[in-house]
Amino acid sequence: MSKKQINEQLTIEEQELEIPEELPLLPVRDIVVFPYMILPLAVGRELSVRAVNEALSSNRMMMLVAQKDIDTDKPTPDDLSRVGTVASVMRMIKTEDGNIKILVQGVAKAEVTEFVSTSPFFTVKVRRYEDIHDKKITKMESEALKRETLEQLHKIVELGKNLSPDIIMVSEDIDDSGKLADLVASNLGLTVEDGQKVIDIQDSHKRLLRISEMLAKEIKLLGIQEKIQTNTQSEMTKSQKEYYLREQMRQIQKELGETDERSDEIAELLEKMKQAKMPEAVDKETEKQIRRLAKMHSESAEATTVRTYIDWLLDLPWSASTKDTINIDKAKKILDEDHYNLEKIKERILEYLGVAKLKKDIKGPILCFVGPPGTGKTSLGKSIARALGRKFTRISLGGMRDESEIRGHRRTYVGALPGRIIQGIKTAGSNNPVFMLDEIDKLGSDFRGDPTSALLEVLDPEQNNAFVDHYMGVPFDLSKVLFIATANWIDPIPSPLRDRMEVLSLSGYTGEEKLNIAKKYLIPRQINENGLTKTKISFQDSAVRGIINKYTREAGLRNLEREIATVCRKVALKIARNKTAKKTTSITEKALPTYLGPTKFLRESEKEKPQVGLAIGLAWTAVGGTLMHIEVTTMKGKGALTLTGKLGAVMKESATAAYSYCRTNAKKLGIPDDFAKSTDIHVHVPAGAIPKDGPSAGITIAVALASALSGKPVKNDIAMTGEITLRGRVLPIGGLKEKTLAALQAGIKTVIIPEQNQNDLIDIPNYAKKHLKFIYAKTVDTVFKHVFEPAETKARKPKTAKKAKKKPATTNRKKQRPR
Repeated sequence: MSKKQINEQLTIEEQELEIPEELPLLPVRDIVVFPYMILPLAVGRELSVRAVNEALSSNRMMMLVAQKDIDTDKPTPDDLSRVGTVASVMRMIKTEDGNIKILVQGVAKAEVTEFVSTSPFFTVKVRRYEDIHDKKITKMESEALKRETLEQLHKIVELGKNLSPDIIMVSEDIDDSGKLADLVASNLGLTVEDGQKVIDIQDSHKRLLRISEMLAKEIKLLGIQEKIQTNTQSEMTKSQKEYYLREQMRQIQKELGETDERSDEIAELLEKMKQAKMPEAVDKETEKQIRRLAKMHSESAEATTVRTYIDWLLDLPWSASTKDTINIDKAKKILDEDHYNLEKIKERILEYLGVAKLKKDIKGPILCFVGPPGTGKTSLGKSIARALGRKFTRISLGGMRDESEIRGHRRTYVGALPGRIIQGIKTAGSNNPVFMLDEIDKLGSDFRGDPTSALLEVLDPEQNNAFVDHYMGVPFDLSKVLFIATANWIDPIPSPLRDRMEVLSLSGYTGEEKLNIAKKYLIPRQINENGLTKTKISFQDSAVRGIINKYTREAGLRNLEREIATVCRKVALKIARNKTAKKTTSITEKALPTYLGPTKFLRESEKEKPQVGLAIGLAWTAVGGTLMHIEVTTMKGKGALTLTGKLGAVMKESATAAYSYCRTNAKKLGIPDDFAKSTDIHVHVPAGAIPKDGPSAGITIAVALASALSGKPVKNDIAMTGEITLRGRVLPIGGLKEKTLAALQAGIKTVIIPEQNQNDLIDIPNYAKKHLKFIYAKTVDTVFKHVFEPAETKARKPKTAKKAKKKPATTNRKKQRPR
């Protein structure tokens, strides 16, 4: 494009665009906008956002002026410059934080003549800020200044100033001094103060002269900067010279038969490489890095990075492995010594040993132990390693959100390290350890990546034989590693990851199992940790049962061990105060309040008596089973059904189905036919702050409804679980073992379960089956036959709307002791 064409276009752009007399004003904090500039602006202040919206809704034009003080959040007219640029809003984007970003193009300089309004945004009257051409300035003087300015532009580019080549080309084709000054100023990155001084100058020749002065200052600064860089380069050349001299010295020493420390270090690394027995590809990479290190200056930063990488390559157990103990009987004995019961998991480990005895190149299994806290998942991993004769290493995945924690960081980053998998292998010192991935259900993900996706390769037997860590950059065989993951809950684990693992469930312990574990493991450990001996303290079985039933309520063993530790500490304190005490302190059930304080938990049968409208259900949670009370009360009304207790959608639907069944079978259940017209019903599940959901409370809600409407009390020693249908069928449920153990611990004597769950009783411990009576229900009629108190028990008759003078029906519950 010719000089004449560019000048004509600039003139047309400025003259043809009509500028309104009134425009919204946008205060700009950290830049002065010149005509022809195209730049993005972030807009966050409410005043500014409104101004932008006003411009977009009309002609897309607004006045941009600089703030005198950039730290002022709520500027007034006095805080704003008067000369600025009228700009056109080309594009607007809304960001996630509620702010907006706009792309604007400067159109023409203008001056604010009057502030029309300051709310809800600044509205101002503007007029063009036309250039003044001094007639005293000759054409030759003007041309000389333009040439000087262009030469200065070329000079600063040569000195390293980052300017677009297009700016230089366009500048050479501009005849007007004012436009040239504005174009150069918009690309120099001036401060707000300097930029405002330039835009305020109306005389085009003086404005270009000011730009020339600024360019001269910039050239001087760039010259000083170049001098500093030259001195720095000289220092680098000096370092290189030292390197060459050292290299010559090394060659001379080699010829004389002498060696230096550097040579010894390289030779030592090469020897380690041979002893490591690496795979061929890894061996080549290691040798390459060692040769590269030998050529570097020992004090350079890169040499340190390369040496660290070489150390990692040499320290990994590429060929070092432990020999498995194939003696199955010995392995079983070790597992039995460390853990009580857990037969399924022990059997799975023995199966692995059996296969390993027949096939040498067996791949390590990938197991996942799922169960409530305190059931021994982590300690079981250590026992498995001991039984197999392998090394044990463990990493905790709880709260991990960065994929690099698994795969490592690339070596280009400062302070990069391998991921936790490779670090664990190095710590173990063998390529076939038992590797525990603790709390795998608590992995997270964010903008740094998804660790669960990185684990897909680690836990895939078809892929992990060539696992490549980002830092190492070479494959490592993980197929011999026995990975064991632990989780409290299986649901948070993504399906692809869950599919790669063999899930083994650990349910909660029964009271009898807890007693045996306490006697065999917990009590001896706490006696030893608290400085006692068996001759100074002993626990009666009744005392241990008392701690289990009255001071703990858990599926695992952690709280039980804490309470035992508390008793041991108090006995140790007594002995420490009276050193002559030689008697053995026997802990009995009656003495427990002395050591542990008042009873913390009561059996459900001790807290409740048979009541109308109160039924006991069974629920499954991530930490084991629990009892769930369903309370129903009736009152005069219009047939409304109210459900409270933070119930989920499925549980609400189950309650509605139970209510519909009771209405349909009112006559059979001894309920007045017209109760739905005149009686409001309120169903509540206590512990209202805890979310509850699932269909298994269906029959429990039906029993509570039938009891409240018929006036028949429900037995307090019977619990139930099962989904109900509108036809009264009882459908199967899950988590039967956990629910059964919770009923046993609470002192329940009878449990009603769906008939289709009979096969699941095989997982129930014999001790539990011995102390519990199971009733199998195919329909809800079977449930109703067993849950109500005998007829001779005084029952409360249901109250209907016709007996208006009497009080509304209530559950008639006695005041409970605080829980």
